[in-house]
Amino acid sequence: MHIAIAGNIGAGKTTLTKLLAKHYRWQAHYEEVLENPYLDDFYHEMERWSFNLQIYFLYNRFSQILDIQKSGKKIIQDRTIYEDAYIFAPNLHSMGLLTKRDFENYKNMFSLMEKLVKGPDIMIYLRSSISKLVENIHLRGREFENSISIDYLSRLNERYEAWVHNYDKGKIISIDVDKVNFVGDPKAFGSVINLIDKEINGLF
Repeated sequence: MHIAIAGNIGAGKTTLTKLLAKHYRWQAHYEEVLENPYLDDFYHEMERWSFNLQIYFLYNRFSQILDIQKSGKKIIQDRTIYEDAYIFAPNLHSMGLLTKRDFENYKNMFSLMEKLVKGPDIMIYLRSSISKLVENIHLRGREFENSISIDYLSRLNERYEAWVHNYDKGKIISIDVDKVNFVGDPKAFGSVINLIDKEINGLF
């Protein structure tokens, strides 16, 4: 069983991953953030470091999903390889921060990798307003994220919505984090668990 959590920067993916891993007693797989050698440079000079960052994420995400598939364990995963390929990389290309040559190279690598992996059994999409994203980003206090612009977050949100609308890799659950406070409200977290349990039961 493989559950993945998708959502924009600051949507609450890591927090929900921790909560679900604890509740179900499943293994958590987190996105490498603090260990990423390109993130700080990227947010200060996006055009220079976009390709390096995306290749780093692509490799790490591909390696992670291979480990998940080989393990045979029940896994909760923080972010997926699909978000890099369908949201972040195309967004950087459309903003003129990733050249056509580099973007085509990236897409070719992803296309090859995609043939070797499968989507999660259940995808949980955390939908969030820009104001909520900004609030969460400021609360966690990562210095390198201070330069993230509203425009950048807005562009990502638009792409997330389009991606989720056309998602066809498996079951998907959408949660509006502006309305469902799964961190501070046990009832709200319980409602999330109920949604997941319903989909898990439907798989068997």
